Amino acid sequence: MTNPLTLREELCSAANYFHDRGWMWGTGGNLSARISTDRYWVTASGKSKGTLTPLDFIDMNLDGTWEPARNGDKPSAETSIHQAIYSLFPDIQACYHVHSIEANLVSNFTQQDSIALPPLEMVKGLGIWEENPTCMMPLFENHLNVPTIAQNIKDYYSETKPKIPALLIRNHGVTVWGQSTEQARNTVELVEYIFRYMVLARQTVG
Repeated sequence: MTNPLTLREELCSAANYFHDRGWMWGTGGNLSARISTDRYWVTASGKSKGTLTPLDFIDMNLDGTWEPARNGDKPSAETSIHQAIYSLFPDIQACYHVHSIEANLVSNFTQQDSIALPPLEMVKGLGIWEENPTCMMPLFENHLNVPTIAQNIKDYYSETKPKIPALLIRNHGVTVWGQSTEQARNTVELVEYIFRYMVLARQTVG
């Protein structure tokens, strides 16, 4: 297991990278990485993602209890989504949730509970190795009460094996997970590339 300080440094680097690309502006979005089987670091609430430091994280337990790296901090409001993902998939090591303009636009391209991704070469990075692939991303409704979103995610994946390590929340953002912080970071880049393509393609057709 990676050193806990190194993990937080990797999360800070990813947050700064996403912030610079407009996917985590202000305090929006949150990142986490597993410390051990039942513990993970998650970004503290109200922190600018462009200036995170290793102290801006919460040591979370899967049972919902937590300890801040700095007194007075509390977990992100969206921590329940991370908790759901780690509970569902014990082998994953990182979970990233970002808020991009393109993700929100794409989430309104359909009223269904999943959205078809175009058969681009980039979907191979999501684990889809097929000729002219059909790739569907699960789409969940947004709720002010974030634990409701988390419960819907748990209910869905308790019955359905994920085909790709990503899900979309309508008018909210995308959540991805991976076997490492590097893999999760790459997956964010891949899905944001695909979302951008989908937005531009619709503008071109229009």
